[in-house]
Amino acid sequence: MNSLTLPNRTALGGVVPGLLACAAIAAAAGLTATLTGGPIMLFALVFGLAMNVLDRVEPLKAGIGFTSRVVLRLGVALLGLKITIGEIASLGWPPLLLVFTAVTLTILTSIAAAKWMKFDPRFGLLSGGATAICGASAAMALSAALPDHPKKEQATLFVVMTVSVLSTAAMLAYPAIARIFGLDHVHAGIFFGATIHDVAQVVGAGFGVSPETGEIATIVKLARVLMLLPIIVTVGLVTRSPANGTTSRPPLVPWFAAAFALFVVLNSLVPVPAIIRDTGSDASRFCLVASIVALGLKTKFSEIIAVGWRPLVLMLLETAFMALIALIAIALHWV
Repeated sequence: MNSLTLPNRTALGGVVPGLLACAAIAAAAGLTATLTGGPIMLFALVFGLAMNVLDRVEPLKAGIGFTSRVVLRLGVALLGLKITIGEIASLGWPPLLLVFTAVTLTILTSIAAAKWMKFDPRFGLLSGGATAICGASAAMALSAALPDHPKKEQATLFVVMTVSVLSTAAMLAYPAIARIFGLDHVHAGIFFGATIHDVAQVVGAGFGVSPETGEIATIVKLARVLMLLPIIVTVGLVTRSPANGTTSRPPLVPWFAAAFALFVVLNSLVPVPAIIRDTGSDASRFCLVASIVALGLKTKFSEIIAVGWRPLVLMLLETAFMALIALIAIALHWV
């Protein structure tokens, strides 16, 4: 479902209990992440899986489904409040070319590798997009843009779980890699921003080195987040084609992608107060965390494990591929 479908007033009352349950579990995941310093998306997934018996409680089912669909798309739309065109343009064209090249090559290579490994190429798109763009947030956004299929939620949760673990590992390992390769503060920031999966881990790695590295890493990362829009539009074009084997024709630009673009433009042209930007960013994160909880509630852990080891190998290779592209570009003085 790619269109915005809100419940009527009568149905809204049926949505509230499940929505509140997802929000409460999301808040618990946020508190745990704050206390431990761990990845909030991973905690949200684990908590949701651990409490998936709630999806069998009839009064909660409608709200859980609403959270996994509408609240997810709202969270993706609000990501646009994090980005301004001016910040991205301030990087200059070499880092932007690196971002475009790395994101595009990683996704295309992931789709090809998925075919070569003899499983659904849509998983290659999902995992490659998560690795290349912005981790769990990109996985959720691309999942929302893809047509429904029997294993979509299972694949999405596997990608969210794996990319969250890999992102945390990258945050810890990449500063050491930057020192081994002798990267200065600027190039370390470019390396972190162009390769680490989730925004929070980019910030952690960058500012752990220096304020300059953190600022550059964050802006480079936001340039990757901006790639979410053209990738979603491309997915819309492909899934509208009769060759994709589906009878439904989703909109070319889903409403949440259009809203994402509108927020980016608004944030770039109008002096939006910092409190509104920060509130929107926090709301986006909470919506995405709640939607991951909802997907976890609808899934059994055994279903994620059943995905197997080959997708894990693929995501490890995608992560290494992104890092290799960035290091080669820096070594050859392309950035």
